[in-house]
Amino acid sequence: MMSGFSTRAIHDGQPFDPRTGAVVPPVFLTSTFVQTEVGGFRDGYEYARGGNPSRDQLQEQLASLEGGTHAYAFGSGLAAEDSLLRAILRPGDHILMSNDVYGGTHRLVDRMWVPWGVELSTTDFTDLDAVRAAMRPTTKVLWVETPSNPLMKITDLAALAELGHAAGAVVVADNTFASPFLQQPLSLGADVVVHSTTKYVGGHSDLLGGAVVTADEELAERVHFVQFAVGAVNSPFDAWLTTRSLKTLAVRMERHSSNAQAIAEALVGHPALEAVHYPGLPTHPGHEIAARQMSGFGGMVSFQVRGGAEAALQVVQRTELFQLAESLGGVESLVCYPSEMTHASVKGTELAVPTNLVRLSVGIEDAADLVADVEAALRG
Repeated sequence: MMSGFSTRAIHDGQPFDPRTGAVVPPVFLTSTFVQTEVGGFRDGYEYARGGNPSRDQLQEQLASLEGGTHAYAFGSGLAAEDSLLRAILRPGDHILMSNDVYGGTHRLVDRMWVPWGVELSTTDFTDLDAVRAAMRPTTKVLWVETPSNPLMKITDLAALAELGHAAGAVVVADNTFASPFLQQPLSLGADVVVHSTTKYVGGHSDLLGGAVVTADEELAERVHFVQFAVGAVNSPFDAWLTTRSLKTLAVRMERHSSNAQAIAEALVGHPALEAVHYPGLPTHPGHEIAARQMSGFGGMVSFQVRGGAEAALQVVQRTELFQLAESLGGVESLVCYPSEMTHASVKGTELAVPTNLVRLSVGIEDAADLVADVEAALRG
């Protein structure tokens, strides 16, 4: 019988320690493993780059929660993305990317892969006709974030997967903003999911990590080889912290989502704002799709301030509970000015974000306090 999400988050990959009975599996801080004889590995463990019980336990958890069969944990989200691309792309291949994604993702492909002969283009993935028109015979990857960073665009994953598969492309979904609790792209037809586990999966701003999850056996074998051969693996302690965090993902995401909804609703129509971007608002252009493919709308809100860049910069300096910092998904609330922070690397490109945009990572503090903090910052 298939267990529910929270039951799997707490138990899958988390057996009690058989020697002591410790209910929390220990963290395996070791670089190598003693062999019984030459080639005699205990449970397959030889060297920590190739395998570590703490990492394996996290990978089992992640595969279960995303509805995949294989998961691979890496040292960062970008390390996960790079390893996945190594498993797919060859010189001459084309990757088509959504025109609103994390700036570091675009930078990785544009600055590291394009010089090696991979072609990159971007388009609006909320417009499937635009995606279809932008595809080429050499298109090997469709890369999408939904909700997107930082404009909170919503892409119809099932429709995108159908389009991509008809062309023989691998459909990659960055599920960092939603987390596997709110959205499972593999069930909607995506071939592979990537995460910065630093964010909602980790949830406490105290670790760094990334993950690739898939149910495609052949692709999984290739990613596994890259993980071993290149070695950008998650550390045992970060993996252990991530398994701890996943156990509370459901309750955290429920609070993140309800707090974000309260803030978004409070900001609609605010005289200091030009626009509020949150898929939980009925006026959001992707609201109906998000309601269909997500179980909640997440903890990320962005808005555009009247008065341009100067006014937006003043807002991010005035908040108190929302601390000015990059990253997102932690229990504490953060505010970010994407144009000069998370998306500085895409200034001057199609992915450049509005200079009056402010991004909120809404934490799990009391909603009334967070609303008051943002409203005070907007009043000046």
